[in-house]
Amino acid sequence: MPDILLYAVTSILYAVIGLHFWRTRWTGGGETEGSAAGAGIVSWERLAILAPFILHSYLLYLSLFAAADLRFGFSQAMSVTLWLTVLIYWVESLIYDVKGMQALVLPLAAASALLPAFFPGPETPAYTQAFAFRIHLMVAMLAYSLFTIAALHATLMTVLERRLHRGKISGPSGESLAGPWASLPPLMTLEALLFRIITLGFVLLSLTLASGFVFSEELFGQAARFNHKTVFGVISWLIFAALLIGRYGWGWRGRTALRWTLAGFAALLLAYVGSMFVLEVILGRV
Repeated sequence: MPDILLYAVTSILYAVIGLHFWRTRWTGGGETEGSAAGAGIVSWERLAILAPFILHSYLLYLSLFAAADLRFGFSQAMSVTLWLTVLIYWVESLIYDVKGMQALVLPLAAASALLPAFFPGPETPAYTQAFAFRIHLMVAMLAYSLFTIAALHATLMTVLERRLHRGKISGPSGESLAGPWASLPPLMTLEALLFRIITLGFVLLSLTLASGFVFSEELFGQAARFNHKTVFGVISWLIFAALLIGRYGWGWRGRTALRWTLAGFAALLLAYVGSMFVLEVILGRV
């Protein structure tokens, strides 16, 4: 297990940069040239995000690949998920005009990067050392990460939509937005991006479940084991499948789509992270 100091430095760096984005994009305080609420991410900010991200990458490598025995519990799942979330948002900021989201993502990354230092996770069975299983795990965590981003988008869109309906901010045509709303694209753009993320996440979740069934058949002689991961994993898959069918078949959007997105994410969270948290922390079964 790497020294706790390295975990602490990584977490603090994420938190400091997150605070910077919060002050400059969300509260309007401490603005500097090139980092005002309406501005995109400037070069020094991109480099600043990379500093804790590289440390985070090193910590994950040490604990998940360099370690003799793989330990993987709720804390590792959260850490990997937010690591991938930071990476995807960093790349996404090069392509899409989505600003202000770092103030939400980086504090979560700060907390998640620190978790493995206090919750090292249970020892995993010998079969988890297989390369094929590592690929299965990576695909699963990438799916988790994409749905984490989708949940963040859905939460933000819900708040934005409510403010629009209450008249606290104007619509997308010629209005002057203030604070965090100035750093966000229109709802239509966020919605289109949301469903691109959900569609890709659904494909990866399908691959995760399919490969999980294959492993279960080979190792335990049955296609699926009846446990929390299987039940909630299948429930989340059904929810997202229904959401995508509703979207592309009947044009679901707005509050209906947002509620289904958050419900699917909640089920997915319970599929592994939630159940492992109960087992490791509440019940003490490490």
